[in-house]
Amino acid sequence: MDEEIGRFVEEDLGAGDITTNATVPEDHFSLAEIFAKEDGVLAGQLFAKKVFQTLDKDIRYEEIKADGKPVKKGDVITRIRGRTRAILSGERVALNLLQRLSGIATTTRRFVDATGNTGVKILDTRKTSPGLRVMEKYAVRMGGGHNHRLNLGEMALIKENHIAAAGSLKEAVKRVRAAGSVFIEVEVKNMNELKDALDKGVDRIMLDNWGVKDIAQAVSLVQKRIPIEVSGNMTLERTQQISLMGIDFISVGAITHSFKSLDLSLLIKEGNT
Repeated sequence: MDEEIGRFVEEDLGAGDITTNATVPEDHFSLAEIFAKEDGVLAGQLFAKKVFQTLDKDIRYEEIKADGKPVKKGDVITRIRGRTRAILSGERVALNLLQRLSGIATTTRRFVDATGNTGVKILDTRKTSPGLRVMEKYAVRMGGGHNHRLNLGEMALIKENHIAAAGSLKEAVKRVRAAGSVFIEVEVKNMNELKDALDKGVDRIMLDNWGVKDIAQAVSLVQKRIPIEVSGNMTLERTQQISLMGIDFISVGAITHSFKSLDLSLLIKEGNT
């Protein structure tokens, strides 16, 4: 993500940091700390570090709290030593990434916790911010979740519109298999399509927006022959309920599109010329 981070810094700098360059001498050095203003799960340290190093390759970035670890309100998560100009000019981009990714990790951890000891895995989706997918999926892992496909080229996921275009589920699977040997997941909307998917021997079934009774019926029919993924408007309460039903995966778009950023702040603690 080095090139992306470089672009993020350029976007924020514009023609240069007018305020910092006017008020801070070029040879001024500082110690700064980033601290948590609320409880959560941390993610994004490696990306924030790169932001500051883009502005000053000699900057020292000390991780007090590692990615994936819980943080409490008031915890110092990072100490930064280096040129004050670089610290202040990189502050917003670094915090934007840390806050956003920590928010995703925190939200993911809540869904993971909702599965209890069932062994059900929480998956992300492709409902990510353009340009930030790699970072956001990293944050999901830091929250204890797992990544679904990174992009459209990683696996075949046959959905309702593909089935409509192909004419039937069986024909859609047949066409994908003819195109190459790939992992095939099929989204089914009723029991008839589920039976067709089982008949075609696909690698995973997705039940999208199915009710609890229908999920139970599907689990009974599949009999653990292939993994089952459940998706669609997942809440913590629904996740807790469905996790007990014998399924394997729950995919949650909300962890990357409806999270709340974790509140973090940076303060200069001491400085000298």
